[in-house]
Amino acid sequence: MSAQGLEVIDHTVQLTHEWINELRDRLDWTSSRDALRLLRVTLVQIRDHISHDEAAQLSAQLPLLVRGMFFEGWIPSRTPVRERSVDAFVTAIEDQVGDVLDWRGPDDIIAVFRTLNSRISDGEIRDVKTALPRHIRALWPD
Repeated sequence: MSAQGLEVIDHTVQLTHEWINELRDRLDWTSSRDALRLLRVTLVQIRDHISHDEAAQLSAQLPLLVRGMFFEGWIPSRTPVRERSVDAFVTAIEDQVGDVLDWRGPDDIIAVFRTLNSRISDGEIRDVKTALPRHIRALWPD
């Protein structure tokens, strides 16, 4: 039992750390902070490229803390975004994490996708991939 009696908070903190640690290990990065940053910005780009309904369905499988980051600053009337090329997708992520010393570009985005594959149900991953533009979907491994 939690010292504060708030097990839901303790549980989401634990889950969030598990997600970050898994991604950090996949990336072979030393910084958990940088791994969380990459996870957050990649999820935001995914969110901005899929329908509102699909974003809500995806968010239901995220840890509560990650879900908060997923929706932070979202303006639904501006999504899905008009520019739907893979180059714009990668550039939008790179603009926010490009100063990370270990950043390797699309390979690191693929590591996020692999982490999502291991943490989100197969059916939801399939739905999200189907909702993404073809060229972005091609980055996402099976």
